Amino acid sequence: VSLIRLFSAVFEFEKAVNLGDNEKNKFVMEVINKPNKYELGEMLLEIGSILMVSGANTERIKVTIDRIAGAFGCGSELMITNHGLMITLVYQNKNKTFTSVKWVPKMHLNFNLISEISIMSWKIVLEQWSVERINQELAVLNRKPLYPRILVLTMVALAGASFCRLLGGDFVEMLACFVASFAGLFVRQEAMKLKFNFYLCVFFASATAALVSGFYFFFNPTLTYIHAFSTSVLFLIPGVPMMNSFSDLIDGNILNGITRGVNVLIIAFAIALGLLMGLLIYNF
Repeated sequence: VSLIRLFSAVFEFEKAVNLGDNEKNKFVMEVINKPNKYELGEMLLEIGSILMVSGANTERIKVTIDRIAGAFGCGSELMITNHGLMITLVYQNKNKTFTSVKWVPKMHLNFNLISEISIMSWKIVLEQWSVERINQELAVLNRKPLYPRILVLTMVALAGASFCRLLGGDFVEMLACFVASFAGLFVRQEAMKLKFNFYLCVFFASATAALVSGFYFFFNPTLTYIHAFSTSVLFLIPGVPMMNSFSDLIDGNILNGITRGVNVLIIAFAIALGLLMGLLIYNF
């Protein structure tokens, strides 16, 4: 890539041999500081991929990418699908263009990363960051540690127990919901590590939560189980995809909105199948 930039700079310099000394020096500095279109395009695709994986909606991705591309004196035309990004860069002279496609991995929510990239995009515009500095900052952001696994499991289980209480559950139901949510999320994480189909992972988690929450009540049929049973799978509700679906539809990104909406329906169906499995096994 560095050789490509060097040859490009030499070629542009040869075109400018007829300029005066001051203009020639200024021209050379502009060529050296101007990023290579391949480096810029790949960097923008990486930023778009990170935003999409972290849970940003389509419009936010487009705005952020266009803001950063504008800081380098070019326009961006971005096409976003459910699992891919395609970008085309068009410079002001209309002679230099770049088009590339990047496959996007599965969603892994990280709202802190979305916020930090948004802040970084404004710093790029105001402080005129180079591509090298942006890549360094992205590497730093990607290396930031996430919450410990045991903390995530515990907090999600506490949230499930809290919802159980809000719906009228007693202490026994809260405890059952806590254990069921903890076990369900653990199973989902392990299934994702083993690279099972995403919807199967949701089904496994839902079935586990239903079986764990109903175990105690199966041997104590006089107790009320409905609160613990129904709230033990709330951690699987696809809230972010649902909001992004509505947001995309409102912003006019109809195809992405429909795709994400269908994804939400399939996840809900997988959750329902897991609950149904628990009901059939315990004959509730």
